[in-house]
Amino acid sequence: MKKTPITIAATLVAATLVTACATGGSPSATNVEKLADSMVKSAFRTQGIATVDRAVAKRLEAANLKTVKWPSDGKFLGDWKAGEKLAQSGRGMTWTDKSTKTSDNGGNCYNCHQITKEEISFGTIGPSLYNYGKMRGVSDPNSAAAKPIVEYTWGKIWNAKAYNACSNMPRAGHAGILDEQQIKNIVALLLDPQSPVNK
Repeated sequence: MKKTPITIAATLVAATLVTACATGGSPSATNVEKLADSMVKSAFRTQGIATVDRAVAKRLEAANLKTVKWPSDGKFLGDWKAGEKLAQSGRGMTWTDKSTKTSDNGGNCYNCHQITKEEISFGTIGPSLYNYGKMRGVSDPNSAAAKPIVEYTWGKIWNAKAYNACSNMPRAGHAGILDEQQIKNIVALLLDPQSPVNK
């Protein structure tokens, strides 16, 4: 069988995972980063203006992360019930909507994500968010242990490109689609243990 860049990359992945499993652990972040670099270098090539420089994506993400505005009062969670209404509402920012107030906009989250098991109509462009907090071990969103996940969730909603330069997700806070309180409510929907997301 001819060794193509893809088969070479697959071999590298398999070898790394086998080694990690054999030693009773998982690959370190450094090893994963090295593996990703070697996969990109072996499976892709620069052609014309399309380059393989992963550093560009990291620079873009770092620049976008600097635009994230954290909650003015330091509180990340609002009311998950209001967050559910926002997630279901697609109002605002379309050519037929006359409102100029951000507080009238919806998050339109179900357009791309499954969020609760009760909702039967949802998109699949984004990953399922059902059990979002539960799967990440968030039993108390106000605890120090939950802080990294809470901050990531806020940042991802504020400006998704801070975590993935090529994200299709709207930059809800950065673009002025949602205001601070609305983002708090959506963060609560995703992380509050009482929310239907985590039931």
